[in-house]
Amino acid sequence: MQAMKRFGAIILFGLLLAAILPAANTLDMWLVDTEGGKALLLVAPSGETMLVDTGFPGLNGNSRDANRIIEAAKAAGIKKIDTLVTTHYDLDHVTDVPEFAAKIPIGLFVDHGAPAVNDEGTADWVKAYSAVWAKAKHRVVKPGDTIAFGGVNVLVVTAAGEALKTPIKGAGAPNPACAGVARMAWTGTDQHFTYGPYKILDLANQDASENGHALGLLFTYGQFKMLDLADLTWNRELELMCPNNPIGTVDLFMASHHGHDISNSPALVNALHARVVMMSNGPQKMGMPNALKLIKAAPGFQALYATHWSENAPVDNPPDAFIANLKTSPDGKWLKASVSQDGTIVVTNGRTGESKTYKR
Repeated sequence: MQAMKRFGAIILFGLLLAAILPAANTLDMWLVDTEGGKALLLVAPSGETMLVDTGFPGLNGNSRDANRIIEAAKAAGIKKIDTLVTTHYDLDHVTDVPEFAAKIPIGLFVDHGAPAVNDEGTADWVKAYSAVWAKAKHRVVKPGDTIAFGGVNVLVVTAAGEALKTPIKGAGAPNPACAGVARMAWTGTDQHFTYGPYKILDLANQDASENGHALGLLFTYGQFKMLDLADLTWNRELELMCPNNPIGTVDLFMASHHGHDISNSPALVNALHARVVMMSNGPQKMGMPNALKLIKAAPGFQALYATHWSENAPVDNPPDAFIANLKTSPDGKWLKASVSQDGTIVVTNGRTGESKTYKR
């Protein structure tokens, strides 16, 4: 009888322990193929979930990007999003929120506040987005704020055209990568273009655009650090990184602006010393040669992963094993990164199922 009681106590202790321990010991993230948009799904070791952006809107009843995010959520074994971060209000980042929110519960909506531009398209998208978050919790953040995420420190480093002023612990030294990097002079005139029913203003001065006001995040999990600045523009990068580097080095860098060369300045890319870079591009959208060359030549670089083979840079693409969707393969494959507190990164290509490990 005593043995039975002891056995029962052991079983009960095990169940209690399983309930209080984290669900996993890795921070996992899925970079979803949104054909050059952005959707990054993260699951913390605690099991809490975060989604950064939702990709393009559906057209003619086709919720392509919302469905692809849901597929990644099923692969992650999750049924809700605790926090949705909308980095800015451009077409390929915010417009799928209503369709996605209709498919899965979202607890908290986070953004940079009022839009930077006032055109017909942005006004419509912000109105539709606001109607969704009005039914849940909503938070506007600024540089220096943190976002709770299950044991992972998430620091806001840029938002609404402002940059982090106080360096993180251990950072703040002068940035030698700023030497010789000039501000970009924007030329041309404002233009309008259409996407389905939307009329969109494309500003000549990209620093004044929603891109220039993007919400940027620094994720820290143990020794691991990842920087994601969304579509932040060249001059805004300089405002963050020069003359002093408030971030220091990182292990993983989400290439800015889908690999555009009006972002990814040497002052940023060369200062980060990222071992692994992941790029959310489309077959014809971004993945520009100058940006890819700079990323691959940066200090500390080990691997570049892309969601798509870039037609813009046919000789500068990473090897096929590092591309989720090839020129001749079906679209919709994701890239997954699992990271440990010691800085180890394991990247899996959803197209091939193959994984590669990058140790600190």
